[in-house]
Amino acid sequence: MAFLQKEKLFTVQWFKEYSFITIGAFILAVGFVYFISPHKIVPGGVYGIAIVVHYLTEGVFSFWPEGIPIGLFGLILNIPLTIAGIKILGPRFGVKTVIGFVLSSVFMDLITYMRADGNAPLVEDVLLSCVFGGVLIGFGLGLIFKSRATSGGSDIIAMIIAKYTGIQLGQLLIYVDSAIVLIGLAAFGEWQIPLYSWLVIYITGRAIDITIEGSNYNKALFIISDKHDEIKNKILVDLERGGTYLKGQGMFSGEEKEIIYTVVSRREVIILEQYISQIDPNAFITVMDTSEILGEGFQNLKVKIDP
Repeated sequence: MAFLQKEKLFTVQWFKEYSFITIGAFILAVGFVYFISPHKIVPGGVYGIAIVVHYLTEGVFSFWPEGIPIGLFGLILNIPLTIAGIKILGPRFGVKTVIGFVLSSVFMDLITYMRADGNAPLVEDVLLSCVFGGVLIGFGLGLIFKSRATSGGSDIIAMIIAKYTGIQLGQLLIYVDSAIVLIGLAAFGEWQIPLYSWLVIYITGRAIDITIEGSNYNKALFIISDKHDEIKNKILVDLERGGTYLKGQGMFSGEEKEIIYTVVSRREVIILEQYISQIDPNAFITVMDTSEILGEGFQNLKVKIDP
């Protein structure tokens, strides 16, 4: 991603993407302020570090009696990390990324300042706070990612380490966030904090996936049967779905096989399995979960790329 992206300003697409960034940053901030930081949960990233610093500096500064503001410290960390990332990795962090973490920090401290009860949690139950906080943070990050921005912070640290070690980026992200979680354990000395923190990290990740990919209840099927013509008619006529024939060969028999590949809903899987069991009990069927399906009859690819 180029640092100065080549895009037309003030177009419909431009307004959509920056609206996603703004709304996403606000929702992320709400998740932290109302559900995560009041319980001293440390869900990785720069804001996880900022939460630790916030509580450790409580009463240290007269002008910040409750500790260094979480959003401000997150911003202080993000700026040098982004500059280091640009110097080491090249200009891959866009202006949108900078705007994203600046807005997140501003919203976080603004909401905290406007609260009458300071650091008091909205919900006393820690587990419930983890669930709702993780969902809100994940949804907010998902909106930011949909605008083709990144969250900065620990992502940049992981990218830099990956460049020099060759370790996969996904693994490094887990390692970096887990290390930050353990910093929370060392700072607060409470074993339940890292457990809750890892729960938030997991929920956040799932919420990001659902926000970006959507909730998909479709199934992909591979069907091998001697009655493939009847099955094809069932799919095309009764279910009004499409499919593709793939050529195959039995490994043991060496016989040529017609393999049907199709995508149907969960309800239609049951209908199709019941029908196939009646006409060919020896058929071989593989049913797979799908995270996202783009194309005719499903989500339009252009709408996906240009929301």
